[in-house]
Amino acid sequence: MESEELLGGANADGSQENQEKKKSPLVSLEKDLAFYADSIKEVAVEIMVEGISSTPIFIAHQHEVKIGEVILNKDELNTNWTIQASTLEEFIEKGIILPNKKEHFLKNYKKPEEYICVFVVVPEGANFIFYPYPKS
Repeated sequence: MESEELLGGANADGSQENQEKKKSPLVSLEKDLAFYADSIKEVAVEIMVEGISSTPIFIAHQHEVKIGEVILNKDELNTNWTIQASTLEEFIEKGIILPNKKEHFLKNYKKPEEYICVFVVVPEGANFIFYPYPKS
């Protein structure tokens, strides 16, 4: 999936889509990530400190996915996105990241103390984004 598809905006032919008709799902995701940031950071630190993984990954979705553990449920919190916690190791184990792509992923992985690694799942596909924690 191309970032343009995930972010919305220009169509494949380069024209600008009517923003009223199709608003990017990332608008609501960004709002939820800002709201969830402290809780996500707490879980990321716990994953690293407990030695579970040095590469936490958080899955953002609006339906159901079968990876990771739910940490923030959209229905319980009255938000748009559910967040599940996972790790690079689980992504490799489930075949989402191929073992031969691990090094490429790690080269692009940003400091987990500064960024949330989010695997965004939308009906059109899925992709990784790195969302900076808000400055305190």
